Amino acid sequence: MTAVESPRAFIDGIAWWSSGLPDWAAAAAVIAGGAAPAIDPRTRPAPSLLPPAERRRAPDAVAVAIEVASRACAAAGVPPAALPGVFATAHGELAITDYLCDILLREPLHTSPTKFHNSVHNAPAGYWCIASGCHAPYTTVSAAGFSCATGLLEALTQVAADSAPVLYVAYDTEARGALATSVTSRGLLGAGLVLSPVQSARSIAEIGWRVRAGDASQLTVADSGISALAGENAMAPCLPLFEAVARRAGTVVMALTPSCLLELRLAATA
Repeated sequence: MTAVESPRAFIDGIAWWSSGLPDWAAAAAVIAGGAAPAIDPRTRPAPSLLPPAERRRAPDAVAVAIEVASRACAAAGVPPAALPGVFATAHGELAITDYLCDILLREPLHTSPTKFHNSVHNAPAGYWCIASGCHAPYTTVSAAGFSCATGLLEALTQVAADSAPVLYVAYDTEARGALATSVTSRGLLGAGLVLSPVQSARSIAEIGWRVRAGDASQLTVADSGISALAGENAMAPCLPLFEAVARRAGTVVMALTPSCLLELRLAATA
């Protein structure tokens, strides 16, 4: 495969939520060598964009995806309703999938319609569009361990093709029940970026990127402070990217397939 240089993009907004790190400021401080805040790691986000009753009922994937999406848009100073979105999840809402498998085996007539509704892998993106009033198109990508890079490539490609900003949201939840024996995912993690084709006053980093051949088995998750708190989540492959963003520089290589890589070169904006 011949490497092909692609256009650059700019990060105008960033957001983070993981078990023990409730925002990007906390995550960036830990990456810089600081201590994690003393909060209950079982805490989950409560997105203000959702009405109170819906906020309480929302599954973890919906809650974390909407929280980081709204925060990324706020950081970029962009109205949420104006942005097309790319949502990436390795496995979707694992707790609900486990529930459905169990209830269909034992008592199929008692299956919860609400849980079935929330089991659809693009449910968080649907909730986001309704809550934010967004009529722009969205894409939801699920590619197991390659989901973070695949979703990011989709977002970067849209930025280059349409010359317009795109919201990128990556999230995954904890595996429960029988699924936890075959799927490795612990805690809750959500991360969001607003990517733009041109630099603005809010741009915090520039990304140059290309797709190239390579052996994905040689890649490892960043050995940083955030990996201790979020490294067992299914979306852990995104950790090196956010570590590089916090440091405003660095080269990050992410797996798209076992033999195809996404290479990112980050640089601070002036």
